Amino acid sequence: MTVLFLIIILAFPFSANANDPFHITYSADWRTAELSGRHNMNLAGAGIRMPGGRFLAEDMLDNAFPRLLREHLLSIIYDSSNTIGDLIESGRINLRDLDNISRSASRSPPNLSNDFSELQEFYNLGLDLVSSYLRPIRRAYEVNPPLIPMPSAPYTGIIIIANEMLPLHGRESLTYVQPGLFPKIYDNNMNLVYEREMFESGIIGSSLMVRYSNLESILGSGPSGIDEALHSDLASLLGSNPLRIFARSVFGIFPVDLIIDQRDAILIHSTENNRRLLREGRVLLVLDDSVL
Repeated sequence: MTVLFLIIILAFPFSANANDPFHITYSADWRTAELSGRHNMNLAGAGIRMPGGRFLAEDMLDNAFPRLLREHLLSIIYDSSNTIGDLIESGRINLRDLDNISRSASRSPPNLSNDFSELQEFYNLGLDLVSSYLRPIRRAYEVNPPLIPMPSAPYTGIIIIANEMLPLHGRESLTYVQPGLFPKIYDNNMNLVYEREMFESGIIGSSLMVRYSNLESILGSGPSGIDEALHSDLASLLGSNPLRIFARSVFGIFPVDLIIDQRDAILIHSTENNRRLLREGRVLLVLDDSVL
């Protein structure tokens, strides 16, 4: 219920109060791993007259941006137990950290609306920048091979399909898997298969431990199933021979952690090549379109 509420509020513009001349819209696209929207200021509401007040208006717009985007960043799911807002409450990060994340956004030059009533700009913030700020580059710890390894093909990536409603571990209910910055993967005995400390951020130029997409993106006619013309970034990440497995259930206060068969987990850990795929974050989670 909490997750549904968070998804709903993201569709609406935000301002601190009804008299605030600043407004921001926000959209999260987990397929492209980007946050984007428009930030605008009502000039009359801010007491600005044009053209003389142009520089003051731009300065006010710039200063208001971190405060407004902050409210949306708080709702991003960090892991299966926490949103970024929870990290603030627990003291793991502070509002200054959040504002620094906002300031790393790419923003268009401010321009006047067609009726000259507003000054507006467009922004884009990569989720990899959010992820890297919350977990700076560090070396991954070594994953031990299983006692009885399984023979494995030289896979080039890992695709876990979880686009349908799955059983919620420990409860008698079904739910869609939600995207988050740092999901975990377990086997069906709840042994850990993959988590953020197994991922070496920045090793292939990204700070995302997993990528997200929909089912259509992996149903191409080529050997990998990924249409390079449409999804060149995923094709590069996952290579020509990705391992495809199905999630069996989902776990967490926020349902982002996947549970896979033990046999699949052993296969992933059986070879140095496959363990390297985890270390490099060559992992794609296929979710339902409604959550992406």
